Amino acid sequence: MKPEPHALITPPSWTQRLDPGALFPGAGPLEIDVGCGKGRFLLARAAARPDVRFLGIDRLLVRLRRLGRKVDRAGLANVRLLRIEAHYALTYLLPPGSATTVYSFFPDPWPKRRHHKRRLYTPSFLDALHQVLRRDGRIHVATDHADYFEDIRGLFRADPRFAETEPLALEERERTDFELELAGPQSPIYRASFRMRASRPRGKPSHPV
Repeated sequence: MKPEPHALITPPSWTQRLDPGALFPGAGPLEIDVGCGKGRFLLARAAARPDVRFLGIDRLLVRLRRLGRKVDRAGLANVRLLRIEAHYALTYLLPPGSATTVYSFFPDPWPKRRHHKRRLYTPSFLDALHQVLRRDGRIHVATDHADYFEDIRGLFRADPRFAETEPLALEERERTDFELELAGPQSPIYRASFRMRASRPRGKPSHPV
């Protein structure tokens, strides 16, 4: 049986906060790739920015093991991988204000209305993002599902804790495997980016129902 990749971590506790400083060498900013998949984006981004610490989160262990072996072969000491549900990780495992950036590319759209409650983007997930991000932190989103895209933008626009910014422009080598499979005029990609406002607004956000 092959040993687990060095990049694939198991927290010492699933109920206590992780210490990013104990997981990575150095003290660079922390960026999180939610649903990192096969890792094409994560590998390219981490290789180009060795001064940044990257945490890839996914729920599929087989996928993470394959990606972990690629990370190890590439010698990317600034990448760690975690098998867990993203909402839980951002809410309970990562320290508040620990991340500068969250990437979320092609989350499952759960297109049937009765399944919408399973979607990643909900008011409570925006609470998790607000907790884990530093002030002026960024969230970058991409999806091929037009209706889900509008729902995501609607959530952020109704939340005074966030402001929309220019979408992230990716280099060709950073495009995900999923996006490359979709490439073509019949499969447009919708992108949006948002930033945390510098100060906390008073009162609760007015999330749409």
